[in-house]
Amino acid sequence: MRSCDFAVLASDSSTSARRGTLNLAHGEVRTPAFMPVGTLATVKGVLPEQVRQTGADILLSNTYHLHLRPTSERIAELGGLHKFMRWDRPILTDSGGFQIFSLSDNAKVSEHSVKIRSHVDGRMIELSPEVAVKIQENLGSDIAMQLDHVVALPNEETVVWDACQRSVRWAERCKHASTRKDQCLFGIVQGGLDNKTRQWSAEELIKIGFDGYAIGGLSVGETQDEMLAILKEVCPILPTDKPRYLMGVGTPMDLLESIALGADMFDCVMPTRNGRNAMAFTSHGQIKIRNAAYQDDSRPLDERCSCLACGYSRAYLRHLFQTKEILGPVLLSIHNLTYYQDLMQQARDAIEARRFGELLEVHRTAHRQQIASKSNNTTAAQTKD
Repeated sequence: MRSCDFAVLASDSSTSARRGTLNLAHGEVRTPAFMPVGTLATVKGVLPEQVRQTGADILLSNTYHLHLRPTSERIAELGGLHKFMRWDRPILTDSGGFQIFSLSDNAKVSEHSVKIRSHVDGRMIELSPEVAVKIQENLGSDIAMQLDHVVALPNEETVVWDACQRSVRWAERCKHASTRKDQCLFGIVQGGLDNKTRQWSAEELIKIGFDGYAIGGLSVGETQDEMLAILKEVCPILPTDKPRYLMGVGTPMDLLESIALGADMFDCVMPTRNGRNAMAFTSHGQIKIRNAAYQDDSRPLDERCSCLACGYSRAYLRHLFQTKEILGPVLLSIHNLTYYQDLMQQARDAIEARRFGELLEVHRTAHRQQIASKSNNTTAAQTKD
């Protein structure tokens, strides 16, 4: 019996949102859940203790990148990924399938495997379903992902169909290669923007049988409406007693809209990447802290937030970025991670109260107002010019 016990504790009254718990080898994950991205066994610039303080139950690392350096064998010899990075909570490892897309100019896909030219030293790396599983078993993550074939969207129908079929065949090989009983294995639904192809992929993966199911191949060029349309079709097909993971998504509104359609788990680099680039998510909308408007602003980023960054003034945070002090990106990364985790807690509380639909409408209204305000400010500036 695998260590992967998922239970739905509550459902919303007006949407398909679900509140659940996922019990893994290294602890419980409260869903809906957002996973900070720690590609190279670190969430950039943020200590593991600080990541935990933001409210995160689980984080994500990447198979391909850790395979290149320091190698999964070395990490295994050092006691596994949890010990290596001093994170005692659950970890999900992505299989490297996304690198087939992101490094496509240096990748060659065959039925057996994908060969990728390393961006580190130029050597050829072969990643097969069996190798991807072996690397993740060496790492000792709580959740391993099947190797899938990700292609850009939009794309030719034949290209999407070919990649989708290959992903299902690779999924079956991953299932056969999996041996660790303390590690869950998730299948990944592919199929581009075609509902029938997505349905076929989901049904074939269910036949194989996985501990959870991811919806992959999105956030690769499609619009939000197109992404949500796929979720609306796929989520009802997937087993209700298994977690649903929407990969690589996204903005706060992406997450809320996806929760409403039945997704349980998310990951995205946006909170930390935007933080490193001086952009903060707040309850009042996005703040670009480098703007001169904040040079004398004594207020915190968000008076509703109690994170480390919000103990400092906007003026001080702007000063850190203006002087290129490392502390600036660190603090804004912590703040943005805290914002995302607080959003997940809001979602969980609202679902338990069967009022997630109301929460979603509040955020939709605020989002529309923020867009309108930004548009008005842009128009005024253009008129002034």
